[in-house]
Amino acid sequence: MKRLFITLGLVFTLVSSASSQEIYYEIRRSAQENVDNPATNALVKQFSLFKLEALNYMVIKMKEEMPDSTADFLDRQALALNTFLTSYTASLMESKDDPAAHQVKVIKAYMDASYSNPLFNDPDKEMVLAYYRNGKCLTRFSLDTDWRRALLAARELIKVIK
Repeated sequence: MKRLFITLGLVFTLVSSASSQEIYYEIRRSAQENVDNPATNALVKQFSLFKLEALNYMVIKMKEEMPDSTADFLDRQALALNTFLTSYTASLMESKDDPAAHQVKVIKAYMDASYSNPLFNDPDKEMVLAYYRNGKCLTRFSLDTDWRRALLAARELIKVIK
């Protein structure tokens, strides 16, 4: 009986670990497909390219700064990144009929949430703020972002400006 519980515990651990790892890889795979597909809408391609850049940055920095971190941590960050971008898109769509000044407040709320919640405190501001400083880009966010905290911060900021 004891072996059964230990075996079941190991199976659940492996299954949750595998499904957890699938989150990061699925988000990355989907973004890569969108970037590679010539028929993909330009806006979707832009968001997908940012996702890829952010995920690649996160993996590299985690290996450098947090070598003992788990795949689960990466998966939670990847999921939060995906949710952050989905929330951002939804907020933009909800404000499409609002005055331009309100739309700018929505964009700045997400930008501020990203910038104000660094994950690694990377001193290479030129690289981590490349998207943030690009006025032609819709994904004006810092690559060095704790996406879980940024998502919560963005939601709070949106509540305030509504």
